[in-house]
Amino acid sequence: MIIAVDGPAASGKGTIARALARHYGLPHLDTGLLYRAVAANVLREELDPAVEADAVACCDFPDSLLDDPGLRTDEVGKVASIVSAHPLVRAALLQRQKRFAQQPGGAILDGRDIGTVIAPDANAKLFVKATPRIRAQRRHSELRKAGIDVTFDRVLADIRARDDRDAKRTDAPMRQAADAALLDTSFLSIEAAVQRAIALVEARIAAKA
Repeated sequence: MIIAVDGPAASGKGTIARALARHYGLPHLDTGLLYRAVAANVLREELDPAVEADAVACCDFPDSLLDDPGLRTDEVGKVASIVSAHPLVRAALLQRQKRFAQQPGGAILDGRDIGTVIAPDANAKLFVKATPRIRAQRRHSELRKAGIDVTFDRVLADIRARDDRDAKRTDAPMRQAADAALLDTSFLSIEAAVQRAIALVEARIAAKA
């Protein structure tokens, strides 16, 4: 069974995907970490993330890098949003994601283009969203708890800029797959969002049975 979970930054898709993985006993891949790994390499090598060739040069990395907590910093996230817009970077990471999705027994992947590009034949697809202001509030809270002093307005501007880049990039733009169930987490608790996600997946599986 393959489950695709897509959506914008801070929508809750990662939390939901991890919960689904535990519920169904399936391996999970946060595909955003792949682009964050590229971004981390770009930063370490002091290259320009806006230059496609520089970003492509940083696409070869071991799986162990995905466990580095440093990938989840706000700085790496901003650079990841830039490098992920490059078609050649997406092409370089494409097969890595497809192999994960097609492993025996199935898998759960979350990202921006799982249901449309990586696993278009997934058994169930979710598109998780929330309003920009609520997503910014979530991200702002996370950053403050991590000791990072940043204004809410700056976080909101960053969220909107990422949404714009993700939706308007020419290669694999972020969009809801035609057969994906929409899950709006704006006013749901984590527990309620997870239960709703499980119900949506079960309904999709039952419909295809």
